[in-house]
Amino acid sequence: MTVEPRKTRILVVDDDAKVRTLLRRCFEPEGYLVSEAATGAEAHAELAAENYDLITLDLNLGAEDGLTLAREIRADSDVPIIMVTGKGDLIDTVVGLEVGADDYISKPFHVREVLARVRSVLRRAESKAALRENREQPADPGSQTYCFDRWQVDFQRLDMRDSDNVKNTLTTGEFSLLEVFVNNPGRVMTRNVLMDNLRGQDWAANDRSIDNQIARLRKKIERDPAQPELIKTVRGAGYTFTAKVDKRV
Repeated sequence: MTVEPRKTRILVVDDDAKVRTLLRRCFEPEGYLVSEAATGAEAHAELAAENYDLITLDLNLGAEDGLTLAREIRADSDVPIIMVTGKGDLIDTVVGLEVGADDYISKPFHVREVLARVRSVLRRAESKAALRENREQPADPGSQTYCFDRWQVDFQRLDMRDSDNVKNTLTTGEFSLLEVFVNNPGRVMTRNVLMDNLRGQDWAANDRSIDNQIARLRKKIERDPAQPELIKTVRGAGYTFTAKVDKRV
């Protein structure tokens, strides 16, 4: 029995229905599976329901800020993002790339340019995935395994498994957040301290997306995410990692 290859999924986020339709007609004849979102809330719902391979994201989502949405997505996921910008939005384009977008398209755009940029970004994403797999193969002699509760994790190899050796799939952002907690057991960590320790992230003042990222991490490591025992909330202060951590070389 022949297994058909998985089709690439693209999420088009734009408050303009005409633009969404144009991009759908651009992608679907190339074999891509396309879903649409008109708001940030719809985009988050789609990302929670499906695994997407790429997102096109309009910078100006009506009353919403596309840059904020891009930052929130990047805090939780490594999914490639192509920003869709207006003709004169150079500054926003630069900021978009700084917060984690992989490329940008300026309106008005040509179908060939869109497809070329999508293919290029997808190729780069595949290369990154291949490099990540290579990192998971042979462990370096100096790598460390951190053990807590029923988990063991090697942050160098981005590998986390339970006591039955079943792999837990975390995003790189979730690995980074967990590493901060594991290296500071018992310490109360404010949001600002957590954000300062997360390398490669660009956070805004009063950014609450760290709470969303912690909620997602809890779903993956807690026995009961509704009553977390490993990452506890300290009212009025922040969070603390309560597990005992053992390091093994």
